Amino acid sequence: MIYYDSLETRDPAEREQDLMSKLARQLRHARDHSPYYRLLLTDIDPAAISSREALAALPLTRKRDLIELQKKHPPFGGLSALPARNAWRVFASPGPIYELQGPDGDPWRMARVLFAAGFRSGDLVHNCFAYHFTPGAYIFEGGAHKLGCAVFPGGTGQTEQQIQAMVDLRPDGYAGTPSFLKIIIDKAEELGADISSLRKAAVSGEAVHPAVRQTLRERGISVRQCYATAEIGAIAYETDAEEGLVVEEDLLLEIVRPGTGDPVAPGEVGEVVVTTFNPDYPLIRFATGDLSAVMAGISPCGRTNVRIRGWLGRADQTTKIKGLFVHPEQVAEIARRHPEIQRMRLVVDNLDGQDRMALHCEIASGGEALTQAVIASIRDLTQLRGEVVLCAPGTLANDGKVIEDRRTYS
Repeated sequence: MIYYDSLETRDPAEREQDLMSKLARQLRHARDHSPYYRLLLTDIDPAAISSREALAALPLTRKRDLIELQKKHPPFGGLSALPARNAWRVFASPGPIYELQGPDGDPWRMARVLFAAGFRSGDLVHNCFAYHFTPGAYIFEGGAHKLGCAVFPGGTGQTEQQIQAMVDLRPDGYAGTPSFLKIIIDKAEELGADISSLRKAAVSGEAVHPAVRQTLRERGISVRQCYATAEIGAIAYETDAEEGLVVEEDLLLEIVRPGTGDPVAPGEVGEVVVTTFNPDYPLIRFATGDLSAVMAGISPCGRTNVRIRGWLGRADQTTKIKGLFVHPEQVAEIARRHPEIQRMRLVVDNLDGQDRMALHCEIASGGEALTQAVIASIRDLTQLRGEVVLCAPGTLANDGKVIEDRRTYS
């Protein structure tokens, strides 16, 4: 087995010690150079944050808050530690949310991901991520250049022109969404175009459907997916084992209960929270809004870092009930008030044409007194009436849902 570097096969204890050492330095750097973190970490001693337990006590910064932060403190919400005039590029993601790239050519750590997907120095990568406004194409291009690969900037759309370029240039691999690669493959077959030089693909932006993976495999193309975001870059990536996604080496990942910053038990679905060590754009406990879960054991490929199950949905399950928004944070506060609750889910339906909500609570034991106390907390925190359904431990689905909207309108 060939690895990008020796970091990938470290003893997990050695990796954890290294992460904690870098965490204290990054906290100090963020506090000293980022206006946002200067305020957020005012009373924090970076040297004291030397464990995951200590890290979990720090506040989250949520992706959904970036739009308002950037409106109040343009252009980057005060998070950047690099003056805008020193940036290499500035991007705009939907929202809009603005991100910058500093002088590092691969701040998103994509070289490791591409290596795991089989790319090597001298390869030509046909890059079909968007080069317009958003950083997607540059995230993969930066990693390709770091590996020593050449890049064809295909961008999105114009399928027949993409195919002609592939016929002429004979690229070794593809970067882009899996669905667009499937479109290219199907169209090339229709046209009788030879794009058989493609042997590997690094894909992101959407999950790889098993049928798409099989179609591409039958055409000799190995597909490896990457979970990444515009702000962070690579978070986790697929390897030859095709069993979950291995977390990237140079970041610290947590899975927390949606609506809180509290880490969940291993294997439980929760929100992905990431701390990065990018000096230009430090992110401390950045809540992505995505759901995933940690997998047990290490990957059969030999990489020893934590694995996650990939993208399992969105953590922000805010919904409107009878004209009022109900947030996962409100549901989490109910659990804090009633520690007897082990796990819970607020179920919303409209079976009789009227919005109803019932809080399903896993408890070991309890009775009418607890039920009435929880009902009172629901009313106090949401300003709405709700029922309580007591459940035996382990009966609620482990899917990260705090609010489940079952309403239908047809």
